[in-house]
Amino acid sequence: MKEINKILKKAEDSEEINQEEALSLLKVTGKDFFALQQVADQICFEKKNNLVTFVINRNINFTNICYQGCKFCSFSVSNKNEESFLKNHEEIKEDVIDAKRVGCTEVCIQGGINPELDFDYYLDILRVVKKIDSNMHIHAFSPQEVFHMAKIYSSSIEDVLKELIRAGLDSMPGTAAEILVDDIRKVICPNKISTSQWIDIIKIAHNSGIPTTSTIMYGHIEDLQNRIEHLQVLRNIQAETSGFTEFVPLPFVSENPVLSKLTEYPLKASYGMADLKLFAVARLFFNNYIDNIQCSWVKLGPKFAQVSLNFGVNDFSGTLMEENISKSAGADFGEYLTPEKIIDIIRSAGKHPAQRDTLYRILKNY
Repeated sequence: MKEINKILKKAEDSEEINQEEALSLLKVTGKDFFALQQVADQICFEKKNNLVTFVINRNINFTNICYQGCKFCSFSVSNKNEESFLKNHEEIKEDVIDAKRVGCTEVCIQGGINPELDFDYYLDILRVVKKIDSNMHIHAFSPQEVFHMAKIYSSSIEDVLKELIRAGLDSMPGTAAEILVDDIRKVICPNKISTSQWIDIIKIAHNSGIPTTSTIMYGHIEDLQNRIEHLQVLRNIQAETSGFTEFVPLPFVSENPVLSKLTEYPLKASYGMADLKLFAVARLFFNNYIDNIQCSWVKLGPKFAQVSLNFGVNDFSGTLMEENISKSAGADFGEYLTPEKIIDIIRSAGKHPAQRDTLYRILKNY
C-alpha cells in the first residue's frame, strides 16, 4: 500500500512517526509486513552495525509473598502458602557469590510487595551485594516496589531513591508498567500504581541519575491502540529525560494466570506475527529516542527470540540463572542460557555477538 510505504519512508529518513501511523504499521500483512521488517532491520543495522548484545547477569527474586493481586501473575502467593519464600540476606549473599563466580556483571533484584518487610531489608540487600563486589551493577526494584518503600518509610519518592543510591542502587527495571492505560490497569492490576504514578516515579528516578529500562506487557485484554498509547507514554518520557536504556516487549504468558480465566474480559491472544510487528514498530517509533530494543528469550523461547533479531531487536537480554516469574505463569523455556549458547544463537541469525554491561557499554566482541 502506498500509505504504508510513505510511513516507512518517513522512518527511513529519521522522521518521527505518529500514533496513527504506528497503529497502521501494527496492522500490516503480506508484502507490507515484509517491507516493515526490512526497514526495521535496516534502521537497526545502521544504529548498531549488525551488533547484537547480551549481558551476563543473574536474577534474584527475594520473595514471592505479595498482596497486590495482579490477575496476570502466578508468581505471588500469601505468606500462609506452603510455597511462599523470603530469602534472608545470607541466602542473597550466596546468590551474589554464585553470580560473581560465573562472571556476572549485573544482578537484577525484584520481588513481591511483601508487607512483612521494612525499608532496611531492601537497603541491606544492596549493601550485601556491594560488600561482596563493589563493581557488581545492581539493577533493582520496580517503580511499584519504590512506591511501597515510600509508604513503609513514610517518606517521599525522592528521599527513598536517595537512600537506595547511597546503599548501592545503580539502575532500575522499568517493570510494573504492564500497559500504561488506566482502563486496562483497573482490570489486570487494580491495586497497582496508576499510569501517572508510574510516570512520576520513573521521571524522578531519571532526574536523580538512575537510568531505567522500559517495558510493555502485551497480548492479554488490551487492543492495538492501547499498545501504541503505551509506546507514546514512553517516548514522551524519553524525550524529556533520556533516562531509558532500552525497551523490552514482554508477551503475556497465559498458561496459569487468573486473567486467562476471566470470561468477561476475553484474551486477545498475540501470535507470532503480532509479536514481530510490535518489535519492528517499536524500532521505528523509538527511532530517535531509545536505541536498544530487547527480546525476552524466556517468554518467547530462544528460537523465536532469534527470529526477532531480524525485526529491529539488537539485544538478547541476559543469562538470568534464576527466573521464577515467567516460569510460574507457565513459560516453557527454562531459566538459564549460557553465554556460549547466546553467542551461537546470535551468530546463526547473521549478527555479530557482543557482551555488554547494563548501560550498554561493550565489554567484549566475539
